[in-house]
Amino acid sequence: MSILKKSNKPASSREQIRIDGVRDGILILPNKDYRLILQTSSINFELMSEDEQDALIDTYQNFLNSLNTSFQIVIRIRELDMDKYLQGFRNKINTHDEQIYRKQAENYIDFVGKLVTNNKILTRRFYVVLPYKATDQDFSIVSEQLKQSAELVAKGLGRLGMQTQKLNGLEVLDLFYSFYSPSNAKRQPLREQTIQLLKEAYL
Repeated sequence: MSILKKSNKPASSREQIRIDGVRDGILILPNKDYRLILQTSSINFELMSEDEQDALIDTYQNFLNSLNTSFQIVIRIRELDMDKYLQGFRNKINTHDEQIYRKQAENYIDFVGKLVTNNKILTRRFYVVLPYKATDQDFSIVSEQLKQSAELVAKGLGRLGMQTQKLNGLEVLDLFYSFYSPSNAKRQPLREQTIQLLKEAYL
């Protein structure tokens, strides 16, 4: 049984996307469609001077013109589980004997706890999704084509000052897990048992 497989419940957004599998970090979709996902760093455009912004726009335009493939940009916003973070911090306090350190740490926990009482702490992660439509090619050819596209995109984004990293198989599934089960992903990240189920179903 897989947490990403369809259920008998009424159709939902979770059921609209089928995943046939993940191989070598490449998402396998129905009808011989494939996706490779890169996680990227970000740039604070607003903090740049006007000249820097103009230069960045020109570089980005040149980057787009150099591509021979389309791509999708995905921005994933997730709420952090601050209770878990603060509990972990409390556990660390117990390993220290110095009273000054413990007092400072307790003050920090109290401050953060009050800060997040009525405010959500959000993280943003950015992804570039590269598509490939196969005909009758062997998977090795699909993989090579996507990796070449990924290298080209990584170099182009590097000129913009951005770093990229290709997601591996479990990272791809974790990303979809966070989309399909956002509340569960916040409270309970993928555990070994769930990972094993995902491996058996998709990897």
